[in-house]
Order: sequence, then C-alpha cells, then structure tokens
Amino acid sequence: MSLYNIASFGAVGDGITDNSEAIAAAIEACSDHGGGTVYIPAGTYITGRIALRSRITLELAAGALLLFHAEFDKYPPVPTRWSGYECYGYSPLIYGSGLSQITIKGQGIIDGQGGPWWQAYRELRQGGTVNSARTQEIASLNEALIRSVKSNIVEWPSQFLRPPLLQLIGCEQVTIEGVTLQNSPFWNTHLVYCSDVHLHGVKIKNPSDTPNGDGLDIDSCTNVRISDCFFDVGDDCLCIKSGIDEDGRRVGKPSEHIAITNCTMLRGHGGVVLGSEMAGGIRNVVISNCIFIGTDRGIRMKTNRARGGYIKNVSVSNIYMEDVFCPLTINSFYRYGVDESKPQISSPEAVPVSESTPVIEHVRISHVTAKQCRASAGFLYGLPEMPIRDVQLNHVHIEMTTDPDEKGDEPDMVREKLIMAGDGMLCKHVEGLELHHVRIETRQGPALRLEDVSEVEVDDLKMKRRHPETPVMSLARAEKVFLTGRQAVEEGYLRNSEMDAGIYNC
Repeated sequence: MSLYNIASFGAVGDGITDNSEAIAAAIEACSDHGGGTVYIPAGTYITGRIALRSRITLELAAGALLLFHAEFDKYPPVPTRWSGYECYGYSPLIYGSGLSQITIKGQGIIDGQGGPWWQAYRELRQGGTVNSARTQEIASLNEALIRSVKSNIVEWPSQFLRPPLLQLIGCEQVTIEGVTLQNSPFWNTHLVYCSDVHLHGVKIKNPSDTPNGDGLDIDSCTNVRISDCFFDVGDDCLCIKSGIDEDGRRVGKPSEHIAITNCTMLRGHGGVVLGSEMAGGIRNVVISNCIFIGTDRGIRMKTNRARGGYIKNVSVSNIYMEDVFCPLTINSFYRYGVDESKPQISSPEAVPVSESTPVIEHVRISHVTAKQCRASAGFLYGLPEMPIRDVQLNHVHIEMTTDPDEKGDEPDMVREKLIMAGDGMLCKHVEGLELHHVRIETRQGPALRLEDVSEVEVDDLKMKRRHPETPVMSLARAEKVFLTGRQAVEEGYLRNSEMDAGIYNC
C-alpha cells in the first residue's frame, strides 16, 4: 500500500494554516489509487471536518497534533444517530459512513477543541439560545422527528445537536489503535451500526466538567473488541447503546458480542455503562481485568419504561474499583431523556407490560473488589411489572467509606432522588438473585437490603465491622429467600420483622 504524506499536498504543521483542503486532497488521492496510508507527520495541523474513505489508514506520527476548527458552521448537517435518534446533526469532526477497512492509528493526538461547544450548551441550560442558519437547517431536516419526540434533552428544542469528535456509521473492519482523542464537542468516539471493530491502546480524554463528554459509545455494533485502553472523561467512560425508545425499536439493531478487557477508567459518571439507549437490545457482553478509579459508578446499567429492548448475558470479572459512589447499579427507573408529560414512566406502581417495557436478565459478576465507596455498595432497582432477573454475584468484596462526614450521593438517578452515604446494597424488584461469598462493609446500615424480591439465595454473606444492633441483612416483602453461612447461624443474620412472606434456611 502507498503512503500519502499530507505535507506533500500542501499541509503545514505550524498551528496557524488551515489544512482542510490538503488533508482532503491526500485522502482523495489515496482512495483513487485503491487505498493506503494518509500520513500526518509531527506538527500542529488546523483543519475542518475530515471525511474518511474505504481502505484507508489515517496515521498520526508521534508529535502530530490534529486541531479542529471550533466554528460551528464549518460542520454541515449529515445523517447521524444522535442520543439514540436517527436524524440530522452537525457533522462529526472525523466522519465515515458505509465504509470498510478503516484504520486510525499512531502516537499522535486528535483534539476537537470542544470549549466553544461546551459553552454554548451551558448557555442553553441557563435558558439562553443558540440560533443560527445551521441550527435552522438542522431543525428543518428534522421537522417530522421534532413533532413526534418529546424529550427533556437540553439541546432538543434548539436543535443545537453537537457532533462527536469521531463517528463511523455502518462501517466494517474498523481498527483504532494507539492514538489519543480528546476535547470532543459532544461524545468523544461514537461507532454506529459497525461490525468487526477493534480498539487497542487508545487514550480517550475529556475534562471532568465536559457536558455529555462520553468516552467511547458502541451503538448497535456487533463483534467488538476493546483492549488496553485508557479513559479519563466527563461522562460515561465506555458506553454500550442501541437506540432510544420507538425509534430504536424501529431500527432494531442490537449491540452484541462485545469484549472489554485490560482497560483503566478515571472519573466519569460510569466505568462501563449499558444504556440508557438500549431499545434495540444489548447482549453477550464480557468485561474483565479493568480498573475504575473515581468514576461515579463502576458497572452501570440504566433504562426506563419508554425504552423497551433488553440487556442480557453480561459477564463481569476481575475488576478493581476505588473511590466510586456505587460499584454496581442496575436501574430501570432512569429519569433522564424522557417525555415528562407521561407520568406513568416514573410511577412506583406496576403498569401493563408492553413493547416499551425493558428487560434486564442473566448478569454474572465475579471477583470484584471495591474500596472507599461513598454512596451505596450496590443498587439494583427493577420495575414492579418487570423485575431484574437472574443476577449472580460471586466473590465480591465491597468496602464503604468510614468517613463520618461523608455526605454521599445518588447511587443512580432513579425516579425519586435517593441519597445514600456509606450504605450497603439495595435490591428492589429483583427476581432470581444469588450472592455467593460476598463481603460488604458499610458505614451505616445492613450489608444487604432486599425489598419486593423473590427467589433469592444468599450463601456466605459477611459483614465484619458492624454495630451489634445492625443486622447483616434486612428484608421487606420478600419471598423464597434462602440463607446459608456461619454468620447467618451465629450472629443474627437478618431482621425480618417487616417481611410479608419469607422462607429462609440457616
């Protein structure tokens, strides 16, 4: 394959020259000759959007910095999937659709210069406006969708639909390796409807206060391998999605067959997150050998009654966490991105099951250690009409903070605002829960609270540092709960005065 150095097409790495045309010319020449490598040497290169072609490797040398213009109107509307909706939005800064054999690699840095985009978003949140010929154009293209969708997403009324730094749609044989992607206007790296995807050794960074600054979003993709990557972002580090509500169910493409291993996540709202846009389904996900430091949540699954779809067949193993709000959350009452005119979405009472009812089942979590957790040891909150089903925890050790001044926070964003501070694990509306060799040390309260649950098996649950009056486990409205273990027999394992019905064996 031939190499096409952008300098040969007039690019200048002085941090001043606009290199948009030179980079586009190099990509075109490479494509016209059947493919090859477009090479970006050391230097600082200013550019507008980059449209990729098939059979091209974009390689950034060590010392290469690719800086994107921050003028909004330089990014024309393109078909995209934005927060789960198929629509038009500002063009991603690096964009490709319907391509094959795409590689982005090297030791260089790709920087979206997202600051002006973030500031415009913050002005929207404070009641300001972003109105331009470009937003009017996007609104006109999305007119039918705007009429049908009612959402509490901040940008939706204005149609200021910020772009990802990198987005590939409907591509196959995708490789991203070695590069650093940072300062994205919106989500950092967004892969949609892609197959045969491999990310290795990639660094994804956004400031901690970046609005919607997700790291990597895998959206209705299949056969994905993510290894040895580093995340430090302002929202979810690595998120798996498959479309939102009715639009996602219409498309009906799941995210499936995904392996995530040997990754490190700092800060962010979640380490590895599934949902909330999961209307096309998420299945067959393996997460192993990862470290989460300072993420708000560790493993996080979130959805609500509008989404539909499913999350199933998820395996999590060999994970270390530190300084997180909550190591494990599964939340079927996620309160963001919903039509607030439909109160049944957040009703605490059961509603009829329909195509919009989400299903979460078959989750396996083993060999997890989490220390200095601040809110709750775990938070599993299903729907009364559709409990979370078949969850197993094996060899899990969670230690909550002992700081008496800890104010805590929300384990996850459910319909009501629940603040916890050093509490144990809460499981509500769960069916078929198993805990084997689990140790939870709380600052206050029991290690495990079960409410509105059935078919629970607890084998060797420990809490070594506890007040004599604090039960290890409490139950309310629980059915078919089976308990075994030394602490169950010798130390007054549970308080069941609130149980409506229960079967337990010590």
